[in-house]
Amino acid sequence: MFTFLIRIFSAKYLSRWLILLNDLLISTLSSVGAFLLTCFVFARLLTWQQFICIGLFSAFSSLVSFYSFKIYKGVIRHSSFSETGRIALAVILKVTLLAVIVFFLLPHVPAPFIYITILLDFLITFFALITLRAVMIMSYNHLVRTISISKGNILVFKSDLHEKASMHSSFPDTIGEYHMVGFLQFGGKDLYRINSYNVFVASGKEEFAALQKKHQIKAVLFQSDREVKNERDRLVRYCEALKVRMLILSPINEFNKHKGFNRPLAEVRVEDLLSRDEIEINLEEIGHELNGKIVMVTGAAGSIGSEICRQLCSFPIKHLVLFDSAETPMHNLRLELNELFPQLTYSVILGDVRNATRVNSIFKCYQPQIVFHAAAYKHVPLMEENPCEAIRTNLYGTRVVADASIKHKAEKFVMISTDKAVNPTNVMGASKRLAEMYVQSLNGALKQGILSGSTRFVTTRFGNVLGSNGSVIPLFREQIAKGGPVTVTHPDIIRYFMTIPEACRLVLEAGTMGQGGEIFVFDMGEPVKIVDLANRMISLAGLEAGKDIQIKFSGLRPGEKLYEEVLSAQETTLPTPHEKIRVASVRDCCYQQLLPEIDELIQVAHTTEIVDTVRKMKEIIPEFISKNSVFEELDKELKGKAV
Repeated sequence: MFTFLIRIFSAKYLSRWLILLNDLLISTLSSVGAFLLTCFVFARLLTWQQFICIGLFSAFSSLVSFYSFKIYKGVIRHSSFSETGRIALAVILKVTLLAVIVFFLLPHVPAPFIYITILLDFLITFFALITLRAVMIMSYNHLVRTISISKGNILVFKSDLHEKASMHSSFPDTIGEYHMVGFLQFGGKDLYRINSYNVFVASGKEEFAALQKKHQIKAVLFQSDREVKNERDRLVRYCEALKVRMLILSPINEFNKHKGFNRPLAEVRVEDLLSRDEIEINLEEIGHELNGKIVMVTGAAGSIGSEICRQLCSFPIKHLVLFDSAETPMHNLRLELNELFPQLTYSVILGDVRNATRVNSIFKCYQPQIVFHAAAYKHVPLMEENPCEAIRTNLYGTRVVADASIKHKAEKFVMISTDKAVNPTNVMGASKRLAEMYVQSLNGALKQGILSGSTRFVTTRFGNVLGSNGSVIPLFREQIAKGGPVTVTHPDIIRYFMTIPEACRLVLEAGTMGQGGEIFVFDMGEPVKIVDLANRMISLAGLEAGKDIQIKFSGLRPGEKLYEEVLSAQETTLPTPHEKIRVASVRDCCYQQLLPEIDELIQVAHTTEIVDTVRKMKEIIPEFISKNSVFEELDKELKGKAV
């Protein structure tokens, strides 16, 4: 019996036909009962044949009305006040049809008798259907609590005091593996209820702590990312201090995949706390720019490239060309696109941006009109150890794709750069700055008629993205899971952070507004101290830094600096129509002067002469001053020559 109950109450919902049959039985018996009661009051007798007819008429009327209003289709345990109205309308239709049938088929029955009977029928049927559903909901909640293994009690946070209660009626008595106690709000005076749930009001940490202790609260559920962001300095801090677990409902697109309330829950992550308000972009303008276009994304399998692909899929592009050398990530991306965008026309191409023959063959075959160039090596310590590969990929690879864009008449080339290209202190940043310079010089050469073509070259520059492959947050999360220590390079190191979707939205917006030659810089918000980030992640895990998890300072890595700049001291910015995007005014790069220097650098890099490669980079970019690197000796050497 116990196993049977578990099976029944773990089901998503009862069969709708079983519910319909049950409602029909109740409705029919209610009609017969109403006629019996009226007969008793009026001292009037009906034959048993007439009662059978009344029962059949009632069953028919009920079937028509219940089917019309679909009252049997709802999940009973998630019923709301609006469902009560639907039942009332269905019962009104039922008794109306029944009255019409009785008047025509039993004309000898007095009209007052029928009117009173129909009124009683409505009241009994409506009360019986509502009572049945209330009993089923209470029984379900009681049995689920009895047979389930709960992790404890949970509160659902409500940020809007005036939000309609019906919005919260779908919350079940059990959320995940937690028993729901009620809703939590900050502010207000009186305790009230939403449906069967208490609304607890707290004004500060002390009241929340008392509430948590009294009701043994083990978790708090946020209903949206926005609520988490708004409460990151209040409720999130309280929960961290009291070791209360914080959960968040998955995005609404995930909700659509899971019928009913079975909406996945996730832990509140540090990304939810660091990210800013959602950035608004001009969807109409971007859609107009991309409408019917063939779009190519290099580095399509990477963190930024794959997100650009996902966002491009929501626009009316003609064909999407995905280009990358990483086989398995490309395969995974293809499976994802097949599932999420089955109508999308796209091609998955494996290849290397450093292979000019391969790149040109792809351009010749697909004739892309817009190119988003995200392919790059990005890890600072690795590039410091492999500067020749940084030049071959970040500079030469960019040159190959950019030259192919001109040759095959692409309309626009959008390069993804980095804040590390500003006053670079490492090889990676310097290689990206060289790529920026080459792209800018191409745009200038086209405008001046030095080169023939109409491609417009645009560069976008931003800082670290949250959760990207190899970034600090996944590393910290892994270290915390292993019990520590969490390694931070320096107690004073700070970084700008932006979410991957946010960065890609701005890339699309900047790429749309770019007319050629611009370097767009993004508003990165306030910088984050990495040691504070580590402490926050430890707290979110329900642990205490210095006690449960140690923080270890490992020292700055080669090429790493304490802070990143978005613009160099020589640069200023100009506003754009988008408040989060500005245009950097940078020094012009002459194609005819830069090209021989680039050619020589690439040639040196192909010889794998590391010191000569870095020396040449510094000659081309005087502001490239190494930090915490073996290449600092080259700065002294070049400075001595300059003197």
